[in-house]
Amino acid sequence: MNPVVTVTQKQLYDLLLNVAIARPVFIWGQPGIGKSALVQEFAAQVGLPCVSLLGSQLAPEDLIGVPQIIDGTSRFCPPRMIARSEPYCLFLDELNACSHEVQKAFYSLIHERRIGEYVLPAGSIVIGAGNRAQDSAIVKPMSSALLNRMVHVHLKVSHRDWLEWARESDIHPLVVEYIQNRPDHLWSAPPKHEEPFSSPRSWHMLSDLLKEYGKGMPSDETLLVLAYGTLSPHHAGQFKAFIKQIHSKYQLTALLKGDASWPYKPEDRDVLYFLSQSFRAHLLKNLPQDKGMVTGHHKELSYRAKALLKELAAINLEMAQMVVAKHEDSEDGEGGEGLPGWFMIEVIRDLPRIVDKQEREALKSK
Repeated sequence: MNPVVTVTQKQLYDLLLNVAIARPVFIWGQPGIGKSALVQEFAAQVGLPCVSLLGSQLAPEDLIGVPQIIDGTSRFCPPRMIARSEPYCLFLDELNACSHEVQKAFYSLIHERRIGEYVLPAGSIVIGAGNRAQDSAIVKPMSSALLNRMVHVHLKVSHRDWLEWARESDIHPLVVEYIQNRPDHLWSAPPKHEEPFSSPRSWHMLSDLLKEYGKGMPSDETLLVLAYGTLSPHHAGQFKAFIKQIHSKYQLTALLKGDASWPYKPEDRDVLYFLSQSFRAHLLKNLPQDKGMVTGHHKELSYRAKALLKELAAINLEMAQMVVAKHEDSEDGEGGEGLPGWFMIEVIRDLPRIVDKQEREALKSK
């Protein structure tokens, strides 16, 4: 299913508060972005126990139960974990990974909140969740009858929501600082082949592994094993460069203040690349797109940015061009973004060789 409208974690929480009581909700989203944890946290916040069923591991009888003969007639007895007397949150995880026979068993449970003669207690809520086929996850087509019984929402990764949660959840400081610098690295599209990829879940795993070493840090070799074992190869390499940058005292803040220079040694090329990417992300975040909103602070930043671009171009022209280039597709699949047009016109005027000829002509024509 392709999303038309997406919601962040906070938006989804508010939506569940108002919608889930009235109708079952199905949450679509990429693997590892926290769908299950969000539902469990939501249930805890509203004071309901959460019963999770994993669709990929269910058989029809796990829901319908087994028949018993009572007074000469048969009666199906649903499992104890479902047949409760008090209201609860029934979470159907990986619902679109179960077989069609199991999907049919869910029809009455989702639509009428009953299984056979058992009816869910008043105040109970039903929430489903599942991955998307385009993310190389194990999914099966959801029948139209089941699809039409739920309200469908698409969850997206929000680095702001995740960072807020991470600070409250004792995520390792290096992981938090890295995502602050590179929020676009919080999630990457799952590859078509067997290879780790970055997600909020994988960053959480890396945090747990780093915390096992206490106040110290694993050796460089061990750090590589941990990073490449949990993140996408590109992000793992950048995380390694980030750690190296910290050890080498190369900091983006110091660069912007003029207290440090770009690393230029061949062995520091990975650090230079990370700083260049972080520099671009900083400009995207802090320079307004609308020239009418430019303040003295923004002018000061743009002046310093042009000086840094000139220094960077002298070391590596390709990286300087990467900073100012408009990226057609971002890693989260939501489309590319470029630096503000007013800033790019200044760059073209003062540093023309850094900007691609085609982009120079396009900006001049505006």
